Amino acid sequence: MEPCNSTLQSGFILVGILKDSGSPEVLCASITVLYVLALVSNGLLLLVITMDARLHIPMYLLLGQLSLMDLLFVSVVTPKALMDFLYRVNTISFGGCVLQMFLALTLGGAEDLLLAFMAYDRYVAICHPLNYMIFMRSRVCWFMVASSWILAFLSALGYTVYTMHYPFCKARKIKHLFCEILPLLKLACADTSRYELMVYVMGVTFLIPSLVAIIASYTLILFTVLHMPSKEGRKKALVTCSSHLTVVGMYYGAAILMYVLPSSFHNPKQENIISAFYTIVTPALNPLIYSLRNKEVMGALRRVLGKYMLPTHPTFSVGPQS
Repeated sequence: MEPCNSTLQSGFILVGILKDSGSPEVLCASITVLYVLALVSNGLLLLVITMDARLHIPMYLLLGQLSLMDLLFVSVVTPKALMDFLYRVNTISFGGCVLQMFLALTLGGAEDLLLAFMAYDRYVAICHPLNYMIFMRSRVCWFMVASSWILAFLSALGYTVYTMHYPFCKARKIKHLFCEILPLLKLACADTSRYELMVYVMGVTFLIPSLVAIIASYTLILFTVLHMPSKEGRKKALVTCSSHLTVVGMYYGAAILMYVLPSSFHNPKQENIISAFYTIVTPALNPLIYSLRNKEVMGALRRVLGKYMLPTHPTFSVGPQS
């Protein structure tokens, strides 16, 4: 194909999961429900953690950041995909594609690092409870949060700039839900094999150490929990950790399939499904997984809703009758 010199002006055409679906209307309705669920559940969790002073502890500070990342992540991809389907317009400008890729990479990378820090937080809380407020003091927590955002920002910036410097061909159709590195490289009019290899190597470098840290943290937690004398303490620790491990499994499973396994192991349709899972499904389920089995969160939710959202009724005093 001939190089297209007008890519900057014409942009790209997104041919995502809705276009290839056998029942696009049903899938569109499902994605809409998941998007609304993600907005409401993550928004409520953020509100509760912010408004209830009892949740102003390291564990919930990190959980609040996870909800913020999920809220932003799902909003980077889903509204564009739904509007394209409803209005039959699948184009995205070159600048819009750059911005979408950069934001998705930043939020995905930040969540990867944050999940590892959350695992460390649980390790300290369960294995070293007496020193918890020393190891997880406010300065350390904010350092973890800032590190997640800054490292992900720098990584995403490098990926985005290098990916978009390639010349692209006239067939501007990206067979993907949104602008992502690997589907976009298939449109390049240059040899991208070395860069694709670097993407996989960097994916391993970025994802695997965090996953190893999580596995190590929970292995130590498991040994500690098994030696706890209190049955109630073991149950509470396992409930908290099982929620985190469920989220980790969903996120890292999809990310490894997308960025660590070579492209020969999956096709564009599978890539669409994987991307939809970690950009739409996971952000909708994360706050439910963390909150439904957490008595502290549910109690805080009832207090906040009761205080700020439920209508108040005037109190009438009844005086003595003459």
